[in-house]
Amino acid sequence: MLTLAQAQTILQAALAHGEANGFKPLAIAILDSRGAQKVFAAQDGTSLKRGEIALGKAHGVIALGIGSRALHKMALDRPYFVEAATHAVGGSLVPVPGGVLIRSPEGAVLGAIGISGDTSDNDEAAACTGIAAAGLSADTGA
Repeated sequence: MLTLAQAQTILQAALAHGEANGFKPLAIAILDSRGAQKVFAAQDGTSLKRGEIALGKAHGVIALGIGSRALHKMALDRPYFVEAATHAVGGSLVPVPGGVLIRSPEGAVLGAIGISGDTSDNDEAAACTGIAAAGLSADTGA
């Protein structure tokens, strides 16, 4: 189970990573293994829909059980599947890097994080830094 304390640690470390590296303002959504929202934050200056994009990245990876790098590859290789999967999950699936599964040290899926605001690679780096700060494992789908 992803605890609130773990989610808050992930959030704070991801925000600190973005700030330390000069990223644009980030929106961060963290979900538990059921897909229920655990934590959400949007830095001052994020654009209007960044929160929804972050949530879509997190929803996509938790719904399909794979990191968003794998979802991105699927979108390129099998666009009809990703389109159908997006519809099946209610439209909240954003298949680009920045959505990362949160795993226990033993490999169990505890939840997911979605970050949007900077480049997809930078969003993913902030997510992985946050997850590591909580002593958990990041699964980007790479």
